[in-house]
Amino acid sequence: MLTVQPEDGDFFRITLGNIAGSVGNFGTIIPLFFAVSLATGMSLSLMLLSCGIWYIITGFVYKIPISVEPLKAVAAVAIAGGVTTGEIAASGIITGTLFCLVGLSGKMQWLATRIPSSVVRGIQLALGLILLRSAIMEFGIHDLSFFIFCLVILALFLLGKRLVHLPDLSALVILCIGIIALLSTTGIPTAALPTLPIVSLPNYQEYVTATWVLVIPQIPLTLANSILATALLSTELFHRRITPDKLSFTIGAMSLSTSILGGFPMCHGAGGVAAHYRFGARSGCAMIIGGIILICGSVFLTNPETLTAIPGGVFGALLFAVALELIGHGLKTEEPLVSMVMAFIAIPAGIAVAFIAGLLFAELSSYFRR
Repeated sequence: MLTVQPEDGDFFRITLGNIAGSVGNFGTIIPLFFAVSLATGMSLSLMLLSCGIWYIITGFVYKIPISVEPLKAVAAVAIAGGVTTGEIAASGIITGTLFCLVGLSGKMQWLATRIPSSVVRGIQLALGLILLRSAIMEFGIHDLSFFIFCLVILALFLLGKRLVHLPDLSALVILCIGIIALLSTTGIPTAALPTLPIVSLPNYQEYVTATWVLVIPQIPLTLANSILATALLSTELFHRRITPDKLSFTIGAMSLSTSILGGFPMCHGAGGVAAHYRFGARSGCAMIIGGIILICGSVFLTNPETLTAIPGGVFGALLFAVALELIGHGLKTEEPLVSMVMAFIAIPAGIAVAFIAGLLFAELSSYFRR
């Protein structure tokens, strides 16, 4: 069900929905951050700090919950190993510069009009299926009791929302359960100031390696999911038109600033928008609340191993709910065959390959209909 866009006067209104929705995307970004930190040695506190700052900035800029999250293709390669922190920084600087320039030139809007909506829906559907698989296979199956318990909480809140119009606070409740489990295992973490940002530019070879290993896989994903799918979903959910050029520019600014200062390159994402909306966020105030929580987390979660005390079922349940939200939007496609083919290609081959295949398949489909 669509909602009207928030009035500017309602922007700073703190509601239960905005509080619950502020943490809606934590099930995606927090596991990625701590996995990257464990794999590469990057500062977890600095990643949380820079992400929190951009949460707040994005809330003010867009005034609706436009998500902030790590570059997923870069994160996936980093977690798998084989890249240095300098190469990660180089990928963010290259990606950031590219999308800043394209956004400022106004060409992203031109490009958006030439990509069929069925391809964008296919990306939403593919991302939903991939997140569903991750929720079950990477988190749920390894912590089945907690996973099922959290799914029951999701179902109860959904039932309450439909029967008696209760606010959906399931994300907040589930996250609180995870924090209680963490505190009962490790006690209260020791507070420490986040690692201070240090300007450090990669060398020439790191730029070359990053271009082939990280940037090329990331660009189609950013174009399809972070810009085109996010713009479409924002219009559907909030009745507010967010231009692809504006999204391109803020993605570029995020990636450039965080990479130069030692954080992880960032972007937007349709999955994150769906997550914030799914758990009740309706204005940019939710992003400001989420940013404050992340900044507080950067003080207490200086050690990535601390997060392993949070049951995996917590993250699995949050991802599961977001996946279903995205799949629902992906199924609104006008050309089911194109979108379905893309989704099934993406599961083994990745979203970038599915995006290219979707463009080709949509063009062939259009040609044979002439």
